[in-house]
Parts: sequence; C-alpha cells; structure tokens
Amino acid sequence: MKFLFVLFSSCLCFGQSKPEQTLPLYPVDHYIKSVSNLNTAAALELANRITKAASVKDKKVSLAILDASGNTILMLSGDGVGPHNTEAARRKAYTALSTKTPTLLLLRNADSNPDTKNLNSLPELLLLSGGVPIWYKGNIIGSVGVAGGGSPENDDWIAKSASIPEIGILTTK
Repeated sequence: MKFLFVLFSSCLCFGQSKPEQTLPLYPVDHYIKSVSNLNTAAALELANRITKAASVKDKKVSLAILDASGNTILMLSGDGVGPHNTEAARRKAYTALSTKTPTLLLLRNADSNPDTKNLNSLPELLLLSGGVPIWYKGNIIGSVGVAGGGSPENDDWIAKSASIPEIGILTTK
C-alpha cells in the first residue's frame, strides 16, 4: 500500500503543470488586413479604355494590368508593337504600383535628384513613362503599364486613360 501511495503521489507532483499563458484575444481585423483588388472584369474594361485612347493618337500599344499585390491580371501585345514592349509595360505597371507614383513623374523626380538616380538599378523597376497606379477610395487597387505609344508623353497620356470614373476607379488619388 505504501508503495502505491509513493507511486501515485509522484505522479500527482509531476503531473501538475503551470497554467498555460494565453495571448489576449483581439478581433480578427487586428490580425487580418483586407485588400481591395482589381478583378478580371475591371482589367478588361480598363484595357478597352486604354485601346480606345491609343486609337485617338493613332497608336497601337502593349499593356499590362496588375492587381494590388503586383500579380498580372492581363497583358496584351499591340498589333505590330515590338515584343520588348510587353515586358516594358509589365515593369512600368510594377514600378507605378511599387512606388505609388506615375512613372513619368518618378522618372523626372529621380533624374533631378542625385540621391535617387540609381532607382533604375533595381531589377524590376523601369523608369520610363507609361505606368500609373490605379486608385479606389484612396487605396491602390492595381496599376497599368503602357508601352509602344511612340513617346513618353503618349504612353503617359494613354496610361492615364485607364480609369472608370463613373464608379470611382481612377489614376489619381
């Protein structure tokens, strides 16, 4: 009997554990961030508007549309546009998204500031005009890049046509 008492008492001593510490519970939105994104329907509509704007200047362009995370939603290569323009359009869109700045403005600001001239040495950034962020209710929801418009001003103007103002999707904040 004494043997059983000693055996069970040791189990009781070692079997007890410290109370588990728990983190305070916060609402889910403390840990999760909702992000608005362009979807395929919006990308197709923006592509149509970009193509129409390019036709006003009698241009055919390549374009890329990215979501808020930098994922490609849509890429189109314009008829007769050099193949390098497709990748240039994607990188312009990525640059505009990453810097939250139209690429023509970024190019001009970087060129005038010796401290930022090396931005173009980052692998994915492309400091050429034709990239613009896409905004909805003050938040970036994607970006667009346009290449092959014949001039920096054309690419910038055509890219800025990528908006659906009637529902608040804009190329300016």
